[in-house]
Amino acid sequence: QVQLVESGGGLVQAGGSLRLSCAASGTIFRFSGMGWYRQAPGKQRELVATLTRGGNRNYADSVKGRFTISGDNAWSTVYLQMNSLKAEDTAVYYCNFALGQIGYWGQGTLVTVSE
Repeated sequence: QVQLVESGGGLVQAGGSLRLSCAASGTIFRFSGMGWYRQAPGKQRELVATLTRGGNRNYADSVKGRFTISGDNAWSTVYLQMNSLKAEDTAVYYCNFALGQIGYWGQGTLVTVSE
C-alpha cells in the first residue's frame, strides 16, 4: 500500500507564496507520474500541475508562470511551489502519484488566500 501525506497548506495573503509537499511511504512503486490537483468549494476537482518521469511538466493555464512542480530524485516526494497567489487559488490541494492507470491520492491540504 502507498500512503501519501501532504503538508504546507495554510492561510496566506494575496501575492504571497506557499510550498506544498507530498511524501509517499509504504510501498514505493516506480511511479510514472506525479501531480497536484485542487478542489474549490462547490467546484469539481481540477488538474493543477503534473510531472512525468520523463521530465515533462504540464500546468493548468490559470497557474502557468506562478506555480512550479518538482520532485525529489527518489520520486517519493512531490512539491508545488506557489507564487503570486490569488484568492481564486483557494482550494483543497491533493497530490497524486500515478502508476499507469492507477492513481494514489493524498488526503488534501487546504490553501486559503485572503485578499
